[in-house]
Amino acid sequence: MKKTRFLRILTIALALICIAGCALAEGSFVDKVEAVNGAINSFAWGPIMLVLLVGTGIYITIRIGFLQVGKFGYIMRNTIGSLFKKKSKDHGKNLSPFQAVSTALAGTVGTGNIAGVTGAIFVGGPGAVFWMWVSAFFGMCTKYAEIALAMKYREKDENGTYHGGPMYYIKNGLGKNWTWLAIIFAILGGLACFGIGNIAQSSEIAGALNGLFGMKPLISGIILAIIVAIVVLGGVKRIGQVTSYLVPFMSIFYILCGIVVIIMRIGDIPAVLGSIFKNAFSFKSIGGGIFGYVIMNAMRQGFARGVFSNEAGLGSAPIAHAASSTEEPVEQAMWGVFEVFIDTIVICTITALTVLISGVLATEGGLSAFSSKGAAAVAAFNTILPGTIGGTIIQISLLFFALSTILGWSYYGESCWAYLSKNNKVVDVIFKVVFILVCIVGATGSGTLMWDISDTLNGLMALPNLIALLPLTGVVVKLTKDYFDRKQPDLRKK
Repeated sequence: MKKTRFLRILTIALALICIAGCALAEGSFVDKVEAVNGAINSFAWGPIMLVLLVGTGIYITIRIGFLQVGKFGYIMRNTIGSLFKKKSKDHGKNLSPFQAVSTALAGTVGTGNIAGVTGAIFVGGPGAVFWMWVSAFFGMCTKYAEIALAMKYREKDENGTYHGGPMYYIKNGLGKNWTWLAIIFAILGGLACFGIGNIAQSSEIAGALNGLFGMKPLISGIILAIIVAIVVLGGVKRIGQVTSYLVPFMSIFYILCGIVVIIMRIGDIPAVLGSIFKNAFSFKSIGGGIFGYVIMNAMRQGFARGVFSNEAGLGSAPIAHAASSTEEPVEQAMWGVFEVFIDTIVICTITALTVLISGVLATEGGLSAFSSKGAAAVAAFNTILPGTIGGTIIQISLLFFALSTILGWSYYGESCWAYLSKNNKVVDVIFKVVFILVCIVGATGSGTLMWDISDTLNGLMALPNLIALLPLTGVVVKLTKDYFDRKQPDLRKK
């Protein structure tokens, strides 16, 4: 047993060393790695995968009877609406339903809601917003299905704590012959958490703190590492408790600020909405290019940023939801519909409308005229609000969005490594220590290549997840039918 544990720990350590080596290496080796990663990334976030992601959402939506439309009112009443009902249940070592969704939203709502959406509009035009809405519409059912399966096939350890996610519903739903696919997902998620869930976010936090207080990146990284350590070392309960306060605050802050900005230019909204729909279905070519280039580019950017933002189909969020104390899979799965709705339909749309009504899209040089996608969002807010108030709002939002993402992804990574090591405590400690130290790496601007690789790994996570979702859709249909058949009398009263 000791030898087996040693080999597991050694394997993890070597993997981390290889990643760090890639990030720090120089010369032609890095160029080759970047070239290979670029090719894989073009598949991971390319047309084929995006069609597969959205297509899976369409398939599940049809199978469960457009649940996000027919049961939308019921879902809202029993998710966000349920928070206004007094409850005193002890959730033990597990999370309350809201803590679970807060942890999932913490990992979902991030810099992509601001910088990602801005970049999509600059590259894909206003039409990208429409296709982002389309991906979110079907993504609601995809995430609903993921969470329902995660709840049904989760496992409880000797301490009474639930563990779940794609690796569990692949193994327990498809059968032990598919364990290899579950392992692939866990490896991809366990590696991606260091880049997409840490380095990229730490870099944004350092930038925000520098802009707000002139703080040096190294100092920002150390402070961030301490904060993350205090939360992460406290386990999933503490992560859930912190995110249950952080996520509502940051979301409400950004939503209210965004609404104020939009109201200030409310007269421009009809024209902006017109440009979104017109561009979304424009079959014009650009520069003698392919006929229909505009619509294809808008679709690709909209689908990619939509999926990247709400993570429907990637398999990450179900890991957090599976830790909920809820016994009913469908009740927790309904939070997935709400999650996609608030992330993309609300928060991303606010960013998109602000960018479009500000006029920064017409900036000479396009996106390249700005130092980053975040800087373009700052310019959009500053164009409408007096002085530098807009920039301050964006920096504060990025600060909290990025911090919440780090906390959410820390649990995703922890769960993936726990699955691979069979809940080995030593491996858990090693992961947490490395994850905390990586905050400093990201804040000081190192590890760009690691972020790029993790972005690719993040996209690839969808493949094993979708392979499981499609054949297990029948299980989701049965769970949904059984639940609403039992709740039918209540539904008639309402």
